[in-house]
Amino acid sequence: MLVQGLIGQKLGMSQVYIENGKVVPVTVIVAGPCRVVQKKMKDRDGYEAVQLSFQEIAEKKLNQAERGHFKKANVPFAKHLREVKGDLKALEIGAVVGADQFQKGERIDVTGISKGKGFAGVIKLHHFAGGPETHGSMFHREPGSIGSSSGPSRVRKNKRLPAHMGAEQVTVLGLEVIEVRKDENLLFVRGAVPGYRGALLLIRRSNRK
Repeated sequence: MLVQGLIGQKLGMSQVYIENGKVVPVTVIVAGPCRVVQKKMKDRDGYEAVQLSFQEIAEKKLNQAERGHFKKANVPFAKHLREVKGDLKALEIGAVVGADQFQKGERIDVTGISKGKGFAGVIKLHHFAGGPETHGSMFHREPGSIGSSSGPSRVRKNKRLPAHMGAEQVTVLGLEVIEVRKDENLLFVRGAVPGYRGALLLIRRSNRK
């Protein structure tokens, strides 16, 4: 394979029948097409990687530095850039890679931004049990005592408290590729991946067996 990962977009969820007639839930992902914009070299950059672009856009939607980066590589302007491991010798600047980099039955890791759920209390966010619901306890969904008495007379770091929930980077490991449609650059992945419909994803080949 030329690259170890692709940039993609979540289309939504569906279900498919596998060989034994069992129905499995799948997430449909548009994986590419991605274009090689830059090659990172060990002697020059300190590491080896391939920079890929995804979703072509108009030049006016980029700032001057971004436009210069794409013009230097002589490739179309794009909205997203990500780096993945790849075969530097086989890939040239401007080369296009798509969903055919993955195969049916392969395991992948998918990274994305989870759905934002706003400000949440400790029961929803941290799965606290809460207090009794009856007999006038007046303690139902509160976090309870948060201090440490007279020593150290403060709330300790990393105390689980109400906070913003979601909208953070999440990676789901070892998902199985159920089907690959190379002509449409579609991947059907068993299970759920982070994000809303249309969310940007980074799909990488998994090291898990």
